[in-house]
Formats: sequence, C-alpha cells, structure tokens
Amino acid sequence: MALTRSELREKIMIILYQYDLMTSNKVPCDLEKIMLDNLDVANDFVKDMVYGVVTYKDELDKIANDHMVNWNISRIDKTGAAILRLAIYELKYTDTPEVVVINEAIELAKKYSDESVRKIINAILDKIIKE
Repeated sequence: MALTRSELREKIMIILYQYDLMTSNKVPCDLEKIMLDNLDVANDFVKDMVYGVVTYKDELDKIANDHMVNWNISRIDKTGAAILRLAIYELKYTDTPEVVVINEAIELAKKYSDESVRKIINAILDKIIKE
C-alpha cells in the first residue's frame, strides 16, 4: 500500500535526522542506503525532498537563523532541525501550499519534539510565509 504524503514526510524527517546524526559524528554513511533502510520501495518525492534538503542545508539553516532571535538552528534538537529544514525547503522550492507545509511540520513536531521546539518551528515558518 502506498504511503500518504504525511507518512512520506515523516520518513523524510527520519532520514534527514539519521543523516545529520551520522555526518555530525563523522560516521561514514550513504544517503541512498539510509533512504532504502527507511522505505520499502524507492520514492521520487522522498528522494527529491531528501536530496533537496541536503543540497541546500546551509541556505536553509541561514533562513532559519535569520528568523530567530538570540537562537540558532544548531541549538534545536536534531529532530526539530530536520522538521524545520524540510518545511523551509518545501516552502521555498516546491509548490506545496503553505498551509499544508506548516500543518505537516507542526504535526511532526507534536509527535517528535517538545512544545518549545514546536513553538519555534511554528514561529519561524509563520515569519517566512509573511515575507
């Protein structure tokens, strides 16, 4: 059975989290293998989003940091950072409606992050769409 876009975003967040954890700890890793370990079948949406976030990570982090006061993305837990990067990428580089991106990010944050991180994610995304 095919996964919904919401379920795929959750997989993407997990893949990004695992990749970030491994690369920040200097553990050799293969992004393709991480994707295959998390998905039963290859999925173009997942692949496009994962490679997009990884490719534009520095730019996405800069956008996030530019919208935070006395804070930066490196201080957010890696799960929250993965959710935030995915949402910013989707807002900037896809035609997914803004309300969908924000709702999906908040639902992931409710499931995987604490309330303070959820509020940070919500505030940053809100500022970005108001620009």
